[in-house]
Amino acid sequence: MKTLFRIFLWIMAIIGALCILSSLFSPEKEITKGERVGIVKISGFIADAEEAVAALSSFENDDEVKAVVVRVVSPGGVIAPSQEIHDAVKRLAEKKPVVASFGAVAASGGYYLAAPATKIVADSGSITGSIGVIMQFSDYEVLLDKIGMRSRALKSGQFKDAGSPFREMTEADRVVMQGVVDDLFAQFVEAVAQGRKMPREKVLALADGRIYSGRQAQKAGLVDELGGLREAVSAAGELGGLGDAPPVERWKRKKEGLLPLLIGEDAETVEKLAAPVGAPPARYLLPGW
Repeated sequence: MKTLFRIFLWIMAIIGALCILSSLFSPEKEITKGERVGIVKISGFIADAEEAVAALSSFENDDEVKAVVVRVVSPGGVIAPSQEIHDAVKRLAEKKPVVASFGAVAASGGYYLAAPATKIVADSGSITGSIGVIMQFSDYEVLLDKIGMRSRALKSGQFKDAGSPFREMTEADRVVMQGVVDDLFAQFVEAVAQGRKMPREKVLALADGRIYSGRQAQKAGLVDELGGLREAVSAAGELGGLGDAPPVERWKRKKEGLLPLLIGEDAETVEKLAAPVGAPPARYLLPGW
């Protein structure tokens, strides 16, 4: 009897292992047949563009996906990944309708990536805008003086340690860093002007870093319609010729590695909390996040 019970336990263990392996190597999105609207969610601090770009490209190349909703719940993040996702949204919008749907917050880089969408839908209370660039540096020099510590750097050029927390920023450092910020800001303004088909001067008037509610953003021309995800899906269905209640397909994230296997969806939270620590200082990011 004990032998049979052990065999049963082994069989159950093998079945469990096979189920786990199957989930690890399963397709990254649910397969839904027929004409439909695709939904891609972009949430949290933007530190990497790989998954979002893969999702958008998949829907771009699927002829049965007639329109795509990009659900944005993000305060922004690192600049280059925000630009990569922006470019993927732009490519997609050139082939089929794209509706950006703003959740609680879609600001700075979160707004940047949505700018090329065919239509932007936000709740009246969504926090958006924050068009601008922020570069922050810590300064430990005074603290080190108080505890009697010194830091020395050997460098190959004058600006190699510009922004170091161990020395005071010089005026020359400040000029260099401000030049980078100004150039990145110009890129942001250009992206919004092109995506929203707005004069650059009008974008500049809105781009002083302030945030807007969804209703304020609509009045300013940064948002087209007010509503939630349901209204965004309806709009995408109409634009894609599927009516206002289209079938949908949500992109499903593929879990990779041991951490997602052990703690499931919480792994995504861990990754996003850790991302800002090693991120470059210049960001399209809502301050305070």
